Amino acid sequence: MTFEDMMAMKRLGDTAVSPDGRWLAYSVTTVDLAKNTKTAELWLQRIEGGEPFKLAVAQPGDSGIQFSPDGERILFLSSRDGGQQIWLADFDPATGATSNEKKLTAISTDADNAKWSPDSHSVVFTSGVFPDCSPITTADFATGNQCNADRDKALAESKVKAQIFTQLLYRHWDHYTGDKRSHLFLMDVATGAMRDLNPNNPHDVPPFSLDWSGCGCDFSPDSKELAFTENPEPVPAISTSAQIYTLDLTDPKAKPVKVSTSAGGNFNPAYSPDGKYLAGRSQARAGYESDRFRLVLYDRATKTIRELKSNLHPDLWVDEFAWVLDSKAIYVCYDYHGGTALETLGLHGEADMFGDGIGESLSEADLWPNAIGIEWSDLHPLQGRHELVATGMTVRKPSEVFKLQDAAESPGGVSYDKKLKMNVFNDSVVMYTKAVPITHLNDALLAQLDLPEMEDFWFKAKDGTKLQGFLIRPPGFDPAKKYPVKFLIHGGPQGNWGDDWSYRWNPELFAANGYVVVMINFRGSTGYGQQFVDAINGDWGGKPFTDLMEGLDAAERQFPFIDKDRECALGASYGGYMANWVLGHTNRFKCIVSHDGMFNAESAFGTTEEDWFNIWEFRGHPWDYYGKPNDQNPYRKWSPSLYAKNFKTPTLVIHGQLDYRLDVSEGFQLFDTLQLEGVPSKMLYFPDEGHWVLKPQNSQLWWKTVNDWVDQWTGKAASSR
Repeated sequence: MTFEDMMAMKRLGDTAVSPDGRWLAYSVTTVDLAKNTKTAELWLQRIEGGEPFKLAVAQPGDSGIQFSPDGERILFLSSRDGGQQIWLADFDPATGATSNEKKLTAISTDADNAKWSPDSHSVVFTSGVFPDCSPITTADFATGNQCNADRDKALAESKVKAQIFTQLLYRHWDHYTGDKRSHLFLMDVATGAMRDLNPNNPHDVPPFSLDWSGCGCDFSPDSKELAFTENPEPVPAISTSAQIYTLDLTDPKAKPVKVSTSAGGNFNPAYSPDGKYLAGRSQARAGYESDRFRLVLYDRATKTIRELKSNLHPDLWVDEFAWVLDSKAIYVCYDYHGGTALETLGLHGEADMFGDGIGESLSEADLWPNAIGIEWSDLHPLQGRHELVATGMTVRKPSEVFKLQDAAESPGGVSYDKKLKMNVFNDSVVMYTKAVPITHLNDALLAQLDLPEMEDFWFKAKDGTKLQGFLIRPPGFDPAKKYPVKFLIHGGPQGNWGDDWSYRWNPELFAANGYVVVMINFRGSTGYGQQFVDAINGDWGGKPFTDLMEGLDAAERQFPFIDKDRECALGASYGGYMANWVLGHTNRFKCIVSHDGMFNAESAFGTTEEDWFNIWEFRGHPWDYYGKPNDQNPYRKWSPSLYAKNFKTPTLVIHGQLDYRLDVSEGFQLFDTLQLEGVPSKMLYFPDEGHWVLKPQNSQLWWKTVNDWVDQWTGKAASSR
């Protein structure tokens, strides 16, 4: 695979399933490398088979397609008339034909994240508004809408671009937040009546989150109530305590009612189809964005909350969930040993597996317990307990849509264990499942490429902790040769390596030009329990560093084709921090690539925007430790900058100007230090990128610069033993 091959791949976006379960709608983005563009288009396809076709009423760039619950219409988002608005069209469920498109909204602040009400009469959406303007409502639409339009126009036309800040969070990830806030709006489809559900609210609804998209809201089945997420804290830069509220939509004067009870983050409210419960993902600890996400149920009748636990993995995060349509169970996804476990949880403790570890054939499951599993997401339950449309990917295959269903037979049979309250087979929890591909976006291209399997291996740290690593051999692998190594370090730090595809850090593309790729899930990684995740708090350069080094040692022992004299370490975000830490603590690598990494922990605290993160990870503020020895000050004890005298390894530094999670000054400080210390070094600076390099030609330059740097210091070709 070449970079150009990867850019030629079609990228699956949002998906939607028609209420009768017959049609799949989805977005596909194509990249034009020469034009440096990405263009999304909307497609339709029968779930039971048939050729896909473009949505007749859509135009390139349209997105956000959803079927109305009555099956008679669709909505989508389009900027064809300027600003992004919601559009409606008629839908024929017999043929998939769409017609009679018309614009639903005309709000000056644009519309996004649209969602149908269950009765198909209303739509809720988000829009960024100035809270001090009059609310944009039907009763006084002209006043509120004009106030926002005038403010936007004045900002765009002003010769003065200065801003005045009076509070945190004044910038976030890759943009300055300004004075606008996201609000939820409710619109009657028939009459066009609209109202701001969060009038004059100074908080974003929903709050920003990398874990999900959309409105962060849900309608009750009778369409009379809306649940949504808001962080009510006065200083959002130091708080992760988002809460779930409900709002009576039948009373325009009703106020939101908080139903969540935990001090941590509460997200993704979802009503049960029968209306009895409201489910959500909840964290117990305030200020800790990587606390375990629990699945909780709010009983609407008794107004009580309880956690719905997995009998299989009670200590793992719930990443995504969806109600089974009979309201008796919930599908949940969570990271597990480099894959995604997909499980159904009964409301009274029953559990069974529904797809953990489905094999590379994408047809039958070897479910438990050791297989690396497909990364599942975007769940769409169909009729029946085990009927599900979901998006799946592996390290060798970008996202496609599959239909998951029970196999006709389960070899050996499955029995129900009353004590464990789960299905069992040969003392293991199993449910054999078929994954039938619906989309085939990249089959022809992938058939031409040599994409090696990813192997996993286990080893023990010196303290006895069992750890997992992954390895990919180069295409055309020859066991009689030794190969140089690209040692990849994941970010987060509460993230992981596993069987998933990436267009930014793609392990297959790293291996493609003659390298063995080695990856270690060190302490702090997800998929191994919350205690494992928490082990990195306050210990950034401690056990995670020794886990990585011992993992590479284990790979060298287990795979004799590794040339341990030609290894390069590469990392981004926390992985960039660890690359910087490695730079000051070992000379085993021939080169290092540090992308968007923390170099000076004290300066990084003063320039980041999500202050809760560093406060938690380093156990307080820098000034809490002033006057104490360095070994008692986490900001100095774990700061790579204090080990600059040890820097010797040739290092490539990469940073983006628009990265506000780890400010570009961190990259400048590192490069400045390397140059003054006489260490061979180079810096790749992107004035138009943030934490991630997203523009196609920038990405092309990134891959070329990184690969050239590694080739320069390790040698590209495999050597004979």
